Amino acid sequence: MTTHLRPALVLLVLFTLLTGLAYPLAITGLGQAFFPHQAGGSLITQNGKVIGSELIGQNFAAPGYFHGRPSAAGNGYDGANSSGSNLGPTSKKLMDRVAGDAKTLSKENPFTPVPVDLVTTSASGLDPDITPAAALFQIPRIAKARGLAPEKLKALVEAHTKPRLLGLIGEPTVNVVKLNLALDALSHPTR
Repeated sequence: MTTHLRPALVLLVLFTLLTGLAYPLAITGLGQAFFPHQAGGSLITQNGKVIGSELIGQNFAAPGYFHGRPSAAGNGYDGANSSGSNLGPTSKKLMDRVAGDAKTLSKENPFTPVPVDLVTTSASGLDPDITPAAALFQIPRIAKARGLAPEKLKALVEAHTKPRLLGLIGEPTVNVVKLNLALDALSHPTR
């Protein structure tokens, strides 16, 4: 029995050290060495102070800011409570919320179809990105609130649109946090 038990215990300890300690430490070290910004959480700093992350959306509610997707994570973009709403496509509560949000947004920009990502949550509830169409949809509201020319805002959205990876993978996106920081650089904040 000890002839079988000893090798099993030695392998258990060996693989625990290799896969539970050495491998994670090596990957973390390589990540910090070659991708320090990403390994550190892709933090956004302003005047030496951390104000957010490129990877987690923030709640911008003032009319002079671009708004992200609705969030089902806790009290809105709560990184400690990341999750979707778990409401299925036939849920009356979900359909009522989406219809209400679409009705509100259509008043903001009549005669323009409401982009679906402005009324639906992401799976994590923390999505920092919207489609270029969702950003362009919001331009009339922001132009009015900030007193900026719509053409200037359109150029800002285009400058912050991230294309598909290698021109093939995914969809073009706009990071709302970065876009709003650039917007603040254009004019004084209104929130």
